[in-house]
Amino acid sequence: MTPAGPDEVPVDFLDALRSLRRVTVRPEVVLDEVPGPSRIAPYTAALTAEVRTARRSVSASELASGRFVVLYDPAGQEAWDGCFRLVTLVRATLEHEVGEDPLLAEVAWSWFGDALASVGLDAHAAGGTVTRVLSQSFGALERRAEQTELEIRASWTASDSDLGDHLRAWATLLCTAAGLEPLPDGVVPIGPRH
Repeated sequence: MTPAGPDEVPVDFLDALRSLRRVTVRPEVVLDEVPGPSRIAPYTAALTAEVRTARRSVSASELASGRFVVLYDPAGQEAWDGCFRLVTLVRATLEHEVGEDPLLAEVAWSWFGDALASVGLDAHAAGGTVTRVLSQSFGALERRAEQTELEIRASWTASDSDLGDHLRAWATLLCTAAGLEPLPDGVVPIGPRH
């Protein structure tokens, strides 16, 4: 969160932070709070995530990672068409054959829209990019398999301070990019035991 005294932080921003803290995600997703960017908006918050084969295990493989940033400007910003802007990043390593698909970018962008729709959200003032990097190793590294890195960057505007569904949608996008099967209807993820 951007440095400010507790009396200086707008109620809407505090409500937004509280809504994020109430979210439960799948057990494969590990969320951590990190400092938000300080120059983009008056108030910011950020989370990083890793999707792992096992929660918080040293031997677990990382399937995807990303960042979820909340930008808040009480005066609003014209480019955002609102006061709350969400800026996200998702990175995943895909099988080489999947990475060669000429429709990969369009499919990956559809995952973003599907994730928002899964929680009943519209992508207001949305924009983003899908990048793929095909890697082939040579010389001493030539035994490494060819791989594809996928990166989805997306931003959109939230209509109010309840950002819980936005975080749920982003977690769904992370899990989709990681190749996890969707949870069946009616199944709710169970949070970690305390």
